[in-house]
Amino acid sequence: MSSSNFKRPPVNTPATPASSYRLGSRLVNRMGYGTMQLAGPGVFGPPKDRKAALAVLRAAVSSGVDHIDTSDFYGPHVTNQLIREALHPYPRELVIVTKIGARRDSNAAWIPAFAPEELTGAVHDNLRNLGLDVLEVVNLRIMFGIHEPVEGSIEAPMTVLAELQRQGLIRHIGLSNVTAAQVAEGRRICKIACVQNLYNLVRRADDPLVDSLAQDGIAYVPFFPLGGFTPLQSGILNAVAQQLAATPCRSRSPGSFCALPTCSSFREPRLLHICARISRPPPWISRARRTRLSKGSWAGRFPDDGSTIAATDNQIFL
Repeated sequence: MSSSNFKRPPVNTPATPASSYRLGSRLVNRMGYGTMQLAGPGVFGPPKDRKAALAVLRAAVSSGVDHIDTSDFYGPHVTNQLIREALHPYPRELVIVTKIGARRDSNAAWIPAFAPEELTGAVHDNLRNLGLDVLEVVNLRIMFGIHEPVEGSIEAPMTVLAELQRQGLIRHIGLSNVTAAQVAEGRRICKIACVQNLYNLVRRADDPLVDSLAQDGIAYVPFFPLGGFTPLQSGILNAVAQQLAATPCRSRSPGSFCALPTCSSFREPRLLHICARISRPPPWISRARRTRLSKGSWAGRFPDDGSTIAATDNQIFL
């Protein structure tokens, strides 16, 4: 399939800090697409419906998604192979971000993989399965804690990635599942393009980190911005969503922040409709509704700097 099949539809409004952000050396749309759930149950093995998975990828890109998040340990290998089959040769504007630092065993467990040979092998696996000569962005997933960041030095694996970057296999390096201290340590070793952590309307512990990264022009890309495998519930959020004819999904969006929902068509058929809305200008959520949301049980806060709080027909993006 040629790249001409993936022409981006006309955008009704010019790119602004509210609708786009810088990722490495590229400017991409604020909402990207996370491919984790394209693999089989438990992110292991092939998808239940391969044709549907391929269709989701093609629909997302043709509808304006220009940032895809993936990893060769999704499947393993499955998701990257799907991306290559669906989209290669890739549209010039498409940024594919992958991650390394883990592997899967025969029981589908997530195993840390920080040894130099494991990291090097993972980069080459990603290159091969995606059909690329250079990886645009590689996030180092820190596995000291599987579900949340845990302190510990990341100097050794970061040094390996920095060397792979010098070899020309990686353009930009990012971090995933990290603390502020680990971000600082990583920045002493090499330039950091982005940070990918768990963040959503309920899980907002990274608010100070988001703000500090934005000041330095480093992208913050949350995973599970819509609540992950168990969608978040809130009476206040549901009420505001109902007023806007939207389904309550959420993520904050200051200048260097991107929502990265992950879903598959056979589990969430509405994804195709969501993708179709990406390039259309969203309605604004009023300050009164923002205030009401900020008083929810999560005790979150909302920026007052004019950053986007936007709604589509299906989701609210905060």
